[in-house]
Amino acid sequence: RWASATSPASAVPDSALSCAIMSAPESAPIRLTRPAPGVALVTLMRSSARNALSLGMIAALDAALAQCAADASTHVVVIAAEGPAFCAGHDLRELTAARNEADGGRAFYEKTFAACAALMQDVVNQPQPVIAAIEGVATAAGCQLVASCDLAVAGEAAKFCTPGVDIGLFCSTPAVALARNVGRKHTMELLLTGEFINAKDALAMGLLNRVVPAGGALEAALALAKKIAGKPTATIKSGKQTFNAQLGRPLNEAYDIASRAMVEDRKS
Repeated sequence: RWASATSPASAVPDSALSCAIMSAPESAPIRLTRPAPGVALVTLMRSSARNALSLGMIAALDAALAQCAADASTHVVVIAAEGPAFCAGHDLRELTAARNEADGGRAFYEKTFAACAALMQDVVNQPQPVIAAIEGVATAAGCQLVASCDLAVAGEAAKFCTPGVDIGLFCSTPAVALARNVGRKHTMELLLTGEFINAKDALAMGLLNRVVPAGGALEAALALAKKIAGKPTATIKSGKQTFNAQLGRPLNEAYDIASRAMVEDRKS
């Protein structure tokens, strides 16, 4: 069921092959820099593994976000990536190796998917707005990461897909984030076909905020981050929390939440 880096190309669709990556050393899977006042840049650094979300990468990314959350001088977080891929999803070589364990990999799978789910929720609950800057492909959990961010800017050559259906593992966890961004029918089409969509279509679906010339995503994301970083920090933090709290609630409850927030915001 699993594609591997040694699988023949004829056996696995192209979209699935984009997720079939090798494990790579994790000495520095994440780089955290401060490119502008109030802006933190978190860069995925496993380019040789297409920035796959191994357990080590998940832990490092979560730790970087926690560091940003605790830093009062950080007002906006941008997530970008080194290399030709933004993020190729989970590290399938790591998951495949776990299947040799006595339990068939069940414990490792549970640990991996729980850690990834926690990471995605931490992105959503991050006190600062989080902006994804995407060049290249974002597949499966990589697409999930894009959908979990508050804002997303992509180069026009970027592509997105959830190809788990092609290798016998439906992208159920990416579906959680996608369905909260692009709507039921668009999400189901991505999940059921496993096909790539281009940046223009991702923008039309609502997965992206902006599409810029190829290679310009980071510059555009940083410009957007600087604009937001100039707004009142407490207002931005409260606004994000309130926006997420009222989503999916019945109309009367949503207005109650929003009204209480505006009353409290008068103090700031």
